[in-house]
Formats: sequence, C-alpha cells, structure tokens
Amino acid sequence: MYRRLSRFGFPSLVAFATAALAGYASLRPDRALAVAPNMVTHQLCSAVFVAGLDPDSYYREFIAPDLSVLEPLVHYDIDHQQREVTATFAGGFRSRAVYRGAEGCLVVQGPVQEPAVAPPPTPSLLTPLAGPDVVTPTDPALITALDHAFANPGPEGPRLTKAVVIVHDGRIVAERYAAGYGVETPILGWSMTKSVTNALIGILVREGKVSVTGPAPVAAWKAPTDPHNGISVDNLLRMTSGLEFGQSLTQNWKTAFDPTAQMVFAKPDMAAVAERAYVGSAPGAIWRYSNGNTMLLSRIVRNAAGGDTTSVLRFAHMELFDKLGMTRPTLEFDAVGTPLGATHMWAPARDWARLGMLYLNDGVIGGVRILPAGWVDYSARLTSGSEDLGYGAGFWTNRGDQKAAPLQRPHMPRDSFMAQGSLGQYVIIIPSAQLVIVRMGISRTPEEDIEGVDRLTAEAMAALAIPTPITDAEAVGARNALNRAR
Repeated sequence: MYRRLSRFGFPSLVAFATAALAGYASLRPDRALAVAPNMVTHQLCSAVFVAGLDPDSYYREFIAPDLSVLEPLVHYDIDHQQREVTATFAGGFRSRAVYRGAEGCLVVQGPVQEPAVAPPPTPSLLTPLAGPDVVTPTDPALITALDHAFANPGPEGPRLTKAVVIVHDGRIVAERYAAGYGVETPILGWSMTKSVTNALIGILVREGKVSVTGPAPVAAWKAPTDPHNGISVDNLLRMTSGLEFGQSLTQNWKTAFDPTAQMVFAKPDMAAVAERAYVGSAPGAIWRYSNGNTMLLSRIVRNAAGGDTTSVLRFAHMELFDKLGMTRPTLEFDAVGTPLGATHMWAPARDWARLGMLYLNDGVIGGVRILPAGWVDYSARLTSGSEDLGYGAGFWTNRGDQKAAPLQRPHMPRDSFMAQGSLGQYVIIIPSAQLVIVRMGISRTPEEDIEGVDRLTAEAMAALAIPTPITDAEAVGARNALNRAR
C-alpha cells in the first residue's frame, strides 16, 4: 500500500482547510486555518530573502501542489524593499513574515524583538571540498549517475532534483545543480535540521553542559513528581519520550489537526507547546516520531548556549558551522529565540555535505574532536521500536536488525546512515567507503524517491570502484519483497 512519508511534519493544507471548514470547532479550526497563510509567508520569505530563489517558481513547485484545489484561495505579496511577505487565505486569515538576517524569516504573531547578528566567521578546520566552480565529472559512469538523479521517473510523481553533491575521500568528485540553483544557493533541509540539532547537542555533551542520561533539563519538568521528569535527552533524540504530541511521519486527513504541525506554523513559542504535552507511555517504551521532541532539544540548546538568540547564533556558528567551513547556513528561530531545530535550516548542498563529513570520522575534523568519542555510533545505532523504518538518534540508519529499511535501501552498506528531510532531502554517510552523498529537491514520488537515492548511491559506488553490499539480483528481490509488503 502506498504511504507517503513526511519526516518533517509538513501539514497537508488541503486536509487542514477541508476538516476545518467541515466544522470541527472543538479542535480549534482557527489554528488549523492559520497554518496555510503562515506556511506560505514563512516559506516564501525564506526562499526569496535567504536563498535568493524565484518566488513564483518556488510557490508553483513547493507550495501550490499541497494547496491543490484550494490554491485560488491563497494570495500573497512580496515587498522587496521591506523584505517581507504577506498572504491571505480564504479572504480572511492573514499572515506576515519578515526577514531577520542571520535568523532567517519569522512569521509575526505578536511582539518582535530586534534581530540578532551572527558573529564574524572563524577559520575552518575542514579542508576545502572543491574550488569555487561546479565540479563536473568526466567519468561517464558518474555522468550517468547524475543523469538518472535528475531525470523524472514517470507518471508516479515529479522528482525535481535541485542539487547533487558526491564527496569521496574528502573531495567532491561530482556535482550538479538545477536551473536557478548553484554552489552557493541555500536549500531548506526540513528534517535534516534534526541532525544539525544532534550535532549541537553532541557538542554540549562534549563540553559537559548536557547529559543524555538522567532527567532532561526542562525547567517545567524539574519536580520529581512530574511525570515528565523521567524523560531524558536520549529519549528526545530517539523519539521515545512517551509524549502524546501527535506524529510527524505520515501525511493524510487524520493529521489535519496534528499539534506538531500547528506548533511549527501557528505558535510563537514552539517548545512551550511541546513541554505541556501529556505523557502517555513510559519513556523508552514506544517510538513515535514527533517534531515536538526536537523542539524541546532546541530549547535545551538555547538555554545551555546562553539563553538568547545571540548566544545560540554564536554557539552554532563558532562551534559547528565555521569549523566545518559552512558558507551560508541559516538556522531559523521562533519568536522567543529558540532555533527551529526540527525543521528549518537552509544551507547550500556543499554545506550539507560538510555536515556529513563531520560524521564520517567519528566527529573529528582536522584532527580536532568536535563531537564526543562514540557519538557518531550512538547517533547511528538503531532505536528499539523503529525497526520498520530504521531510526537512530537524529539520523535514519541502515544499522541494526531492521525490517523494511534494508529493503528500501538495499544498495547502501549496513554501516550507512543519513540525515533525511521531507520531499527528498538526503545526506547519506558511509564511513566504510569514505563517501558522502547529498541529494536535495522537491520530490513527490512514492517514499520520497528513496529508490532513486538508493540507485544514486549504487551508481556512485560503482563508478568509484567501491563494492556494493549486495548483488543486483538480490536488490531486485528486496524491492519485490518490499512491494509485496505494501
């Protein structure tokens, strides 16, 4: 059975509006209807003023398909002078998003503080992956791999690949970009941002400021008698907190009033919403993928870094982004200065590849340890209860005793793991092959083009003479088994 995965919690706008207009008053349709214009203004603001993308193309490719038949009810306006976007939905629900420099864009939902400024860049520890120009391969096999990655698969849905970067032994060996995109174009990672949050938490663990064990440092949960008190940072990273706060994995009409979607697009203080969620099961007992877990981790990062936006920007840039040589990362924030660590970091494809490089060698860059020893293996270790999909701690993984995951990704070695975001954002990390593959786009294909990304991995490994984990015949058998399981 076809199931569309949506690992960043993107709301089905059609479902939101349809359910709300059907009269679900007890489920706060006002908040549901606010999601549509807020999403439009936030995403268009960031696409235009953070990434420099053409707004009409971005709206047509990314936003309009989810509005579907309700698309004529949405109207937006872009003010380039004021650097803001406004939108209305159904003639009544109005939204305004403003560009705030290093903080990206923010939907105005109340008083807005002065934007913070990122610190001056510090030297990179990572050697350059390539020169300033696009690395166009000459190897016919690599060219074919890129051709396949950018080709539309057929009637099941558009692939719309925007960028592919392949890094082997510390250097880019092949890359390609769609029209309107280039080496320095920031692209939204959606749930790949969760892997950035994993890195920031890891740095704080290395510094002794945060522990993955023991009660999570959430002030509202500090009372020993509070049922939340047993939730650890490990539980939040692994999505086993037990919080009854919706889910951010599947997208259908039942998610119309999912609290995680309203949190992301209709709440000024996102972590505050998540921390009030009911504890429905013992921490560690049930795996449930929810953006609320990562927004709580984001609040922990904010507090440990200094408690305000300026402190978080300084920490993220000086301790992570700059050391990796990232050129244009933009981690966005909510209205109270908590980074949107579950869903919203924009960065060029090469910058996403640099994040992958951090995890390729146990968190050491240029001989300097950034992440704690063993943090990478901890992050890639399979979480109990997620065997059907293969989730670690802020990363998806091919490790452990999975069920469906090896069938979905048969050409990826068993030590591989990945940052993954909705609509086909991937950073594939294969330590045994010293290989990082970044694929970004707007793909509405079944399973968000995991089969295409698996093929890209196989073809890249073959071109680089890296043995694939199984034979082609075994891969065909695995895909057939997966199709039968559906």
